[in-house]
Amino acid sequence: MSHTRDKGLVVITGGTKGIGRALTERFYREGYSVITCSRSSEDLQHLKAELTAEHAENSIYVHAADLSKKEDTVAFADAVKALALPVDILINNTGIFVPGQVQTEEEGVLERTMETNVYSAYHLTRRLLPLMLSRKQGHIFNMCSTASITAYTNGGSYCISKYALLGFSKVLREELKEQGIRVTAVLPGATLTASWEGVDMPEERFMKPEDIADLLWATWLLSGRSVVEEILIRPQLGDIG
Repeated sequence: MSHTRDKGLVVITGGTKGIGRALTERFYREGYSVITCSRSSEDLQHLKAELTAEHAENSIYVHAADLSKKEDTVAFADAVKALALPVDILINNTGIFVPGQVQTEEEGVLERTMETNVYSAYHLTRRLLPLMLSRKQGHIFNMCSTASITAYTNGGSYCISKYALLGFSKVLREELKEQGIRVTAVLPGATLTASWEGVDMPEERFMKPEDIADLLWATWLLSGRSVVEEILIRPQLGDIG
């Protein structure tokens, strides 16, 4: 895969905070057109204003959507298609974390977590895949977690959803490997994002969202003859939990 061609579109879900924001900023600054979504229109407009003030020549598109709802996911996919741009990269980053145990968490947590963390990635990928298949190129990144491979007692539905997202990534990779489309599962440990707000731990104990963005960027730059199947990255001092 050559990256000297015209740069296409990068689709990033949940791009206003944490890892999603770092990814949006990184690909935008590298000259790619980016479209992202969030539940908050205000956050999206702030993001767009900040980025365009820095690099007005690049294109950033925003769309308000709650991807826990299938109709919002479909609407976001339609907004991507309406741009009529070649989709180079899809990053399924949207996710929620509700701490708790299977035996004690509130009724409905599993459904809401699966809808947000797994179903949104499934439905968005299915709707955007034809744009990649028609060109026989593209890269899909699914934002999994160390919770995709290591269960922990306060993980509950979150662990279940992240195991499922890793499984989805593996199936998708097998289906698409002969179509020129790469699939990478990203498994970050504790990263300094809103999920950890209020935790009494030093900032240095967490990974930087920018480190995750740097890894995805480097992975994208590889030739089409190679695929990084999984990226497992943890804080230097180990997991927090």
